[in-house]
Amino acid sequence: MIVYNCERRWFEKQDEANAYRRTLLKPRSWPVARVRVESREDLAYLLNAPDPSPGEREAIRAIRFARSASAPLPPEQQRAFESRFGIAIVEAMGLTESASIAFCNPLERARQKIGSPGLPFGVEARVVDRDGRALPENERGEIQIRGPSVTIGYRKAPDLTASSLRDGWLSTGDLGYRDADGFYFITGRLKELIIKGGENIAPREIDEALLKHPAVLEAAAVGVPDRAYGQEILACIVVKPDRTLTRDEVDAHCLRELGRYKCPRYVRFVDELPKGPSGKVQRMKLAEGFAP
Repeated sequence: MIVYNCERRWFEKQDEANAYRRTLLKPRSWPVARVRVESREDLAYLLNAPDPSPGEREAIRAIRFARSASAPLPPEQQRAFESRFGIAIVEAMGLTESASIAFCNPLERARQKIGSPGLPFGVEARVVDRDGRALPENERGEIQIRGPSVTIGYRKAPDLTASSLRDGWLSTGDLGYRDADGFYFITGRLKELIIKGGENIAPREIDEALLKHPAVLEAAAVGVPDRAYGQEILACIVVKPDRTLTRDEVDAHCLRELGRYKCPRYVRFVDELPKGPSGKVQRMKLAEGFAP
């Protein structure tokens, strides 16, 4: 997440570890602050850090807004951040294949929608079914984008290009829907979809339900093989410092939030979730070495 001041600009540079770091600079180009809130984990720990000092609160007042991208921001964390720090978060979404942001919420707080990366930004967008047919609003499918900033193909990968691009439309691999106001909502990744007994379950729905529990710092769900249903749900949970959480408490919470069919059959309590250089949870790694 990048935090902006109305008098400052930002840029990205790549360090030796190829991890992106955001640095806030004044127009005259001398450093004034450095903010590294690069993942859901960073944000979760920030929300559970000690309260800001009076001096820090005064400095926070100068911040105009924050932008969240790279991975979907859980609504509960967005509300908690905005309530605690008084800084509005503008959620956006981009792809390597689109060269920049492809969706963005309006800057005006009243027009934003929590849980959505926003409206198409410099691209056309649509939601399609498995056969590539465009779907109407509020129906779920795969999100596609098209526009001058979207790649024309993958280098030395003709098969991947052919499967991902058709008539200029790029299949993003993101599942979601468009509401009546044209805002897009992401429900998960096509490759990460859990198919339990023939029913599609978006892992993000499980994640967000678990994050509503006051003792949960981080959580991520993934599908694991099951003889009866094809796949079952495994949830990995990081518990907040100085808090405790039992399996029975997790089960009771999920039953209230999700219903019995979507409750995780397996629960792991872990110290941290696996993440890539950009801070995204590497969901498929959660199931590595798993044995029921």
